Amino acid sequence: MTTGRIPDHEKRILEDMEAALRRGNRRLDRRLRTLRVRRGPDPRRLAAYEPRVAVVAVWLCVAVALMVTGICTGEPPVIWAFAVVWPVALYGVFRLLCRQAGP
Repeated sequence: MTTGRIPDHEKRILEDMEAALRRGNRRLDRRLRTLRVRRGPDPRRLAAYEPRVAVVAVWLCVAVALMVTGICTGEPPVIWAFAVVWPVALYGVFRLLCRQAGP
């Protein structure tokens, strides 16, 4: 196998194959045009999250309501819902405090 340029006839064959694939599948055509590799969430974007006070207040209210409901009923789904919501609310509070203490 050579590492040089692709000959013209091979380029034409590849172009014909791409054209046939594009005609047959719109989703594949869109993915070929964008050529964006999908990965997990970007940690830089998560670290740059700046929540609004109202959103954090709602998360805290939901967390407290789930905590009270979980204590009163003892239902596992309610306790698991609280376990999911509470860290999100705390992260929002932490980000708000960091924004207030920042330069």
